[in-house]
Amino acid sequence: MIELTDIHKSFEGHHVLRGVNLAVEKGQSLVVIGGSGSGKSVLLKHIIGLLQPDKGTVAINGKDLSQLSQERLNELRKRFGMLFQSSALFDSMTVWENVGFGLKRHTSLSAEQIREIAVQKLRMVRLVGIEDEMPSELSGGMRKRVGLARAIAMEPEVLLYDEPTTGLDPITADTINDLIVKMREELDVTSVTITHNMKCAYKIADRIAMLYNGVIIDQGSPDEIKNTSNPYVRQFIEGHAVGPIAVEGIGI
Repeated sequence: MIELTDIHKSFEGHHVLRGVNLAVEKGQSLVVIGGSGSGKSVLLKHIIGLLQPDKGTVAINGKDLSQLSQERLNELRKRFGMLFQSSALFDSMTVWENVGFGLKRHTSLSAEQIREIAVQKLRMVRLVGIEDEMPSELSGGMRKRVGLARAIAMEPEVLLYDEPTTGLDPITADTINDLIVKMREELDVTSVTITHNMKCAYKIADRIAMLYNGVIIDQGSPDEIKNTSNPYVRQFIEGHAVGPIAVEGIGI
């Protein structure tokens, strides 16, 4: 469903992606791991067409994004939902207005219909009775779940998760992991998650790929990654300061 072929991207002479090759099958949950600054978020932005590669192609269902008009690209994006690292809620809107933001912009549904859908999606992420509250009244975990409800409001085919558990305590983080698994099972979506949290990766992934120095250096099932002989991956997943990945080097 998603295919990246030889993706290169540089910013002011700094090569972030150096030839990424990656494919995601329909219904699959792919997790991309890697250190801070390794290019994971840049990779995610290529998948949704927010960035164009300097070289290489990004294809969704066989369609090369670089060949689409802006109108067709915008239509394609409606099939994506995204949970941002910071949740990215609008402070001036109530919870239900945040969840229904995309529906208001892209459909002709009435406010009452949008509110009804928003309440339904909030219930799916285990939030009941908060639709009229403001984001400032919510905890960090609740804001994440509101962000997830917004991501699924338009019933997307693909869900993208940008560091979904960052900044959360372990119990709340595991709740988010459970919801990611639930969304995949109940909505039959394809998902791509970027994270450096291995507990999250092992729980939600069908397949894990590690991005290091601008390329995918290893990929496989969670069990295959746990048992990999790749010294770079072993150092990362075990969290050791000593190893081939230098603390001051790329990816850390």
